[in-house]
Amino acid sequence: MTILEVYNAPFAIALVIMAILALVQVLGLADLFGEGHPHFDIHSGDTPNLADGLVSLFGLGRVPLTIWLALFLGLFAGVGVGTQELAIALTGHPLDRWLAALIAGVATVPLTGAIVRPLSHILPHDETSAVEIDSLVGRRAHITEGTARAGYPARAQVRDRFGHPHHLMVEPHEPDAALIAGEEILLVRREGNTFYATALAERLLSPN
Repeated sequence: MTILEVYNAPFAIALVIMAILALVQVLGLADLFGEGHPHFDIHSGDTPNLADGLVSLFGLGRVPLTIWLALFLGLFAGVGVGTQELAIALTGHPLDRWLAALIAGVATVPLTGAIVRPLSHILPHDETSAVEIDSLVGRRAHITEGTARAGYPARAQVRDRFGHPHHLMVEPHEPDAALIAGEEILLVRREGNTFYATALAERLLSPN
């Protein structure tokens, strides 16, 4: 029996999609869709609900979504082909391909969760190192390009608590101030996509 048999078509398709995901990761094309990895956060309160329990069971949010999906697809293909082999051994012929896909899908989801939970302790936790943009307020940064003036932001770089760099557009907090390239600054507030900062030297000299 081969994966290319018609009754194994759903599992062959799953392997093709998994290979495409792996290629996208190797080539770094995922960065074209934005920084970081998709992260699930469905909590709406302090009380656990059914959705929270299902997400935990399935392992969603514990590893980057692309890794979860690739693992699911690989397991789905393996479970599906194994199901067809078992059916042939017991009855002499395979199950309908869509029935086999349904059985494999139902079995694979919790199986993926069971593997993801220990795997999440081994893999780099990129998805958990994502930070809220407002958490950058109060951190030191430095101007990398241009001179920031009121109404004319300049590019700055700041590192979050995980050490990851972020590039921001910054204007001076004081309307008459200017922040020049190479200057170290303190981010004091944010409005929309623009951060406002004060020169760190001035901040340290302030009596307040």
